[in-house]
Amino acid sequence: MDAQNSAKVNTRKRRKETPGPNGATEEDGIPSKMPRCAVGLRQPAPFSDEIEVDFSKPYVRVTMEEASRGTPCERPVRVYADGIFDLFHSGHARALMQAKNLFPNTYLIVGVCSDELTHNFKGFTVMNENERYDAVQHCRYVDEVVRNAPWTLTPEFLAEHRIDFVAHDDIPYSSAGSDDVYKHIKEAGMFAPTQRTEGISTSDIITRIVRDYDVYARRNLQRGYTAKELNVSFINEKKYHLQERVDKVKKKVKDVEEKSKEFVQKVEEKSIDLIQKWEEKSREFIGSFLEMFGPEGALSHCMTISLQFLLPLGTEDSKSHWPTKGG
Repeated sequence: MDAQNSAKVNTRKRRKETPGPNGATEEDGIPSKMPRCAVGLRQPAPFSDEIEVDFSKPYVRVTMEEASRGTPCERPVRVYADGIFDLFHSGHARALMQAKNLFPNTYLIVGVCSDELTHNFKGFTVMNENERYDAVQHCRYVDEVVRNAPWTLTPEFLAEHRIDFVAHDDIPYSSAGSDDVYKHIKEAGMFAPTQRTEGISTSDIITRIVRDYDVYARRNLQRGYTAKELNVSFINEKKYHLQERVDKVKKKVKDVEEKSKEFVQKVEEKSIDLIQKWEEKSREFIGSFLEMFGPEGALSHCMTISLQFLLPLGTEDSKSHWPTKGG
């Protein structure tokens, strides 16, 4: 038992000490990894008018309680979500993901409004209806696409497509003379709310392009689009080309400045290194000089020893040459 407990403790320690993504640990709530799977959807979602429906079988709507509890595989909860889906982006995909995950067994039908309806009730779109249909078809959460979807959902439309619930964000959508086009759906208990993704929308993307129009016009001119294709006047085309040349010159000057700074920095570093080496060598030279010629140096010591040795000899020689009193 002790060995098992110690093994468990060691295992816990290893788990705790082993960092996860960005240095996090399991205690920090690391999401569990999913096994790698290569199986996925290979075809886009079909259009509703291409699907054969067996109308001989009666269709009875499921309640919210039944849908939340889970339905049999052969009877998925049919959830409908509609929109314009212009410049299809992550906000659209996240909304459809929420709709797909409302219930354990969901079949997601997505309605895309036509150009005519959209231009009349909301405004001009960047993508035409066929491009928008195609974008939604290739979203992984979508099971079926309704082309030319109605702006306001009628009982006949809901019955035709056998819809159990309608998914949309809970903010009242005022349009077509109504304060909220989903009001009757909410009153019928068929509304399933989703959340909007903040910071991303088609209007935001268009605003970015309009705000930086000159940048994107110059970008596309560089990529081979003509001024006529971009609806750019002759004067603006020349202006953009001139700006491009000026930017290239600025970039070259900036590159030269950066290289000059790097060169100066390298010279400074080498100068500092040379000065430090010179100081070290000077100290070594001065130390060696003092060791040899200083008051306590080797030469002074040798001279002292030599003088001490020669001095007695010189005294004896002087005594032998000096005359005595009896001489």
